Amino acid sequence: MLKRNVLLLTTALSLGLTAPLAAQDTETANTQTEDQKVEMIDVTGDTVVATVNGEDITMAHLVAARVSLPEQFQQLPDDVLLPGIVEQLIQQAVLGQAMGELSHRAEIRLENQRRELAANDKVEEVIAGAVTDEALQAAYDAEYADAEPTQEFSAAHILVETEDKAKELIEELDGGADFAELAKEHSTGPSGPGGGELGWFSAGMMVKPFEDAVMGMEPGSVSAPVQTQFGWHVIKLNETRMKGAPTLDEVRSELTIKVENDAVEAALKALLDAAKIDRIELESIDPAALRDMTLLDQ
Repeated sequence: MLKRNVLLLTTALSLGLTAPLAAQDTETANTQTEDQKVEMIDVTGDTVVATVNGEDITMAHLVAARVSLPEQFQQLPDDVLLPGIVEQLIQQAVLGQAMGELSHRAEIRLENQRRELAANDKVEEVIAGAVTDEALQAAYDAEYADAEPTQEFSAAHILVETEDKAKELIEELDGGADFAELAKEHSTGPSGPGGGELGWFSAGMMVKPFEDAVMGMEPGSVSAPVQTQFGWHVIKLNETRMKGAPTLDEVRSELTIKVENDAVEAALKALLDAAKIDRIELESIDPAALRDMTLLDQ
């Protein structure tokens, strides 16, 4: 269905672009002067932009159609989309009128689409009233009020294939070699080009042998060779810090999503609990029936 709508819109866009140009060329050749302009009107949702055999197409229909366009069409400028969408809806109108009454298959799909649209409207309604300053603060307090400061580490490493190579690099470091330069030259890890820098991390973010080595080091020191499943590491601990809970503004986006999700889950649970739902035993249905398109015509 989506592919057919895209095909209609593609055709409509070509019609919407060429038809007005052709008409304009004809009028210009006859009577229209360069300074003549079409008078702008005040648009409402009920403004009729076309009528097809008595069936009105309004600005509200155009707006709703634009929202549901595939992403590649959403990027087009409005002055291209406007005539294209008008032509698309005109094409749909004449095709639908030629069909007459909806088929049983179309009625079934329409019922599903109505459920989906109504459900989405309800979700939007719930979300609209859920995110308040009070709700965000409550979510923040629940998540971070009892958060203990955590220790974080800033380190760099040089990853090589053998222990002997790691020992050679440690000897060079003891002799005054620059850690970052050795990492750029010898490290096989993705951090090598950046001088081996790993940034800040906390417990649980690194593989255990690496983490254990870091936790036993002093800032500024270099480790003995450390083996992990990735190879042999020479680690330099740059510094450590204690990091407390983030500020509300730092986590506002993720808390907003949590508040919205919690509100929708609560609303859905309340509605499900209040609903009378009768189910048959799904074990009595062959799951392959999901692929039987003939069921749509019965």
